[in-house]
Amino acid sequence: MEERIVKFISALRSGGVRVSLAESTDAFAAVENLGVKDRDSFRLSLRATLVKDLESLPTFEELFPLFFGSGEPPPLMNLTEDLTEEEANMLAQALQEYGQRLRDMLERLLRGEELTPEELEGLGQMVGLNQADDLRYREWMARRMQRALQFEQVRKAMQEIMELMAQMGMNKERLDQMRQLIAQNMESLREQLRQHAGQRIAENMAEQRPEDNLDGLMDRPFQALSDSDMQKLRQEVRRLAALLRSRIALRQKRAKTGQLDAKATIRSNLKHGGVPFQIKHRDRTIKPKLVVICDISTSMRHCTELMLSLLYELQDQVSKSHAFAFIDHLEYITPDFQGNRANEAIQQVLVRMPPGYYSTDLGHSLQNFSDDYLDTIDHRTTLIVVGDGRNNYNDPRLDIFKKMARRSRRTLWLNPEMPMLWGSGDSDMLEYVPLCDKILQVSTLSELTAAVDQLLVEKS
Repeated sequence: MEERIVKFISALRSGGVRVSLAESTDAFAAVENLGVKDRDSFRLSLRATLVKDLESLPTFEELFPLFFGSGEPPPLMNLTEDLTEEEANMLAQALQEYGQRLRDMLERLLRGEELTPEELEGLGQMVGLNQADDLRYREWMARRMQRALQFEQVRKAMQEIMELMAQMGMNKERLDQMRQLIAQNMESLREQLRQHAGQRIAENMAEQRPEDNLDGLMDRPFQALSDSDMQKLRQEVRRLAALLRSRIALRQKRAKTGQLDAKATIRSNLKHGGVPFQIKHRDRTIKPKLVVICDISTSMRHCTELMLSLLYELQDQVSKSHAFAFIDHLEYITPDFQGNRANEAIQQVLVRMPPGYYSTDLGHSLQNFSDDYLDTIDHRTTLIVVGDGRNNYNDPRLDIFKKMARRSRRTLWLNPEMPMLWGSGDSDMLEYVPLCDKILQVSTLSELTAAVDQLLVEKS
């Protein structure tokens, strides 16, 4: 218990609660006197010794149950136990309509099987939970884990199964009972994921060290960045831009000693009677023309801001650029960046385009682009899309994206999601992939910097 209390105090400090060494000693003394058997007395003894102001109270109340428990989620019910042989056969027949992965999840939900600690840990690693150290991302991480488990597909499949079993002749009262139990099981799984996300983030906060350096932040997934992390990375962008500028200049210098340019050599040496005293090499490096279309919905905010920050710090390496932002519609945002930093410009955009979960409509935004801005793309343009390809089951408008890709010199897509999540849930990413010249995964600032380095040097 002492080790648990030490971790709890570390997490409080990470969450912004000022706890001195003397106050920590007082907390241990209070616990020693009052004990831990009475949970309310235990909680109050810690709160009285560790919390000094009202502003710190919400952090304490949120962290306490994550370290010392708040009761288990409602148990899952096994629906298959009470089925008659005829009902079980109907269910088995209905399940055969689905692929193996989805069928396994459906059967598990019907049997009322909880996720094992190993499965929860694997899901957490898949969505970047192990890097999260800010409780504000708890719900977001839980939703990402639900998405990885195909919750939306499972919900729709369960509705279809109920309809199919009704057609087979199952009793309506029995079906309603099954619907209710399935809904309870799904809610229990959601709560299990939510509790795991909160507990893992709390543990990460307890292990966080004030001396965490920029190297660690450079490799931290965007969805795990806190506001303080973003502030540090905003300051880092200028240094990264300077490094990229030097690297680009070095490549261009080396390019001048490349392939022999016979025509230029002859012209240059006419004054020497054609004797090639001065050798000329081809220098065909050109500055790219960019059209950047960025998703600024909640899930993409950090990635988009840092991407635009890098690009606008490197404007001297670009012949011309046009920037667009979208959530449920498209807006031209280049004027917002004139005289402003990227984070300030994005804040201006968000005043006009307030973000929200499940509001993204890329297809409609592509239609906006086609109607008003298609002439910004020509044969010299590099088209860049920054987004996760999730479209809330709206029309992806592949026809418009195909037309845009054909008009451009090359089409790049920067996506922070892991490829294994493409095509799951509301993701249309797998449909966009064949229309792009290159897809780059950019889940961290290190990967984003490498991607920007690739796209800024272009050969004719």
